[in-house]
Amino acid sequence: MIPVKIVVGFVILSLLMVTIYRFVPPPVTWTMLLDPNGITKDWTSLDEIDPDMARAAIAAEDGKFCSHHGFDVDAIAKAAIHNASGGRIRGGSTISQQTAKNVFLFQGGSFVRKGLEAWFTVLIEAIWGKKRIMEVYLNVAETGIGTYGVQAGAIRYYHHGAGKLTKAEAARIAAVLPLPKKRAAVAPSGFTRRYGNTIAARIGVIQRDGLDACLR
Repeated sequence: MIPVKIVVGFVILSLLMVTIYRFVPPPVTWTMLLDPNGITKDWTSLDEIDPDMARAAIAAEDGKFCSHHGFDVDAIAKAAIHNASGGRIRGGSTISQQTAKNVFLFQGGSFVRKGLEAWFTVLIEAIWGKKRIMEVYLNVAETGIGTYGVQAGAIRYYHHGAGKLTKAEAARIAAVLPLPKKRAAVAPSGFTRRYGNTIAARIGVIQRDGLDACLR
């Protein structure tokens, strides 16, 4: 059994870290530190990132981002059913869960890590709010080999900043996010190209239906 002092200390430390990162950019993540390809990143505020990038992320990763409180139960259930039937593995994690994992934890699927992910997801939803969660997500998500954040990704792929992304460019970066070491946002082919086109088509739907309202 874990001693009470350790539990209390962890709770206090996690609350402190989440509160600090509400105002200060996370300097580095475990994923970055363990990346043998190095780290290329350039923190950029959400206001300086083209709004279509956030819409593309919502379209690709978490259609209910603005309406849930950190967890999409329906998406988790559908992913579990899909994965049990075989074929391409589908994740059910929300952008909030992915952000919590990327910033505070390590990669992996153990029950302990999943439990910690849930704890940090609750904290960032309560302390950060949606705009900050999206801002951090778009800055720490891996967008290519040794490349982190959409600003670094935009410069790598398109030679300009994330503030000037077209819908197609934003969609292709979003299409890369699930497998950034295996997919390319420039001249994509096969599934990545089709997926990018689907995301691009949904960007307008996200805006029209107000599914990005929490970011405006």
